[in-house]
Amino acid sequence: MSTKAISLSAITLAIIIVLGFIPGIPIGILPVPIVIQNLGIMLAGVILGRRYGFYTVVIFLLMIAVGLPVLTGGQGGFAHLIGPTAGYLYSYAIAAFFIGWVTEHLRVKGQLNFVTLLFTIVIFGILLINVGGAIGLIIQTHMSVKTALVGQIAFIPGDIIKAILATIIGLVLARQKLLL
Repeated sequence: MSTKAISLSAITLAIIIVLGFIPGIPIGILPVPIVIQNLGIMLAGVILGRRYGFYTVVIFLLMIAVGLPVLTGGQGGFAHLIGPTAGYLYSYAIAAFFIGWVTEHLRVKGQLNFVTLLFTIVIFGILLINVGGAIGLIIQTHMSVKTALVGQIAFIPGDIIKAILATIIGLVLARQKLLL
């Protein structure tokens, strides 16, 4: 593990945690607020690649499990990993892995650009996380499939903005050769 990998992983983890300081916006239909913290998850995949992005998010999940207040609203604790937010949280690690995997492939093939990176983040940073979140809601709250999936629509506008920000930041860092 290189010094660059350790440094970028620590910085990205710090960004994810700091984004948790921004309060969530409650929505009526779901017991889960709109948060900006998933922007950090998108960035973890883009900046760190599949392996370090995944590991960094797993460390974040372990921090939650042991009760550190790293979630939006200063929350933490194992209950979040088995409650209504569980599907979203577990999807975070999977999303970081796949965003990183595709980003690595795009860089190797010389095809990393705004459209390809944004598409990658939309598929894995928005759709995967929201579907995983809906599955978690169905399992944990016994919500109907329709209600859980329709409820995800409330997240889409903000998620698109976060995906665009992650794309721009990722491309700027790529030009500066600051991606793993």
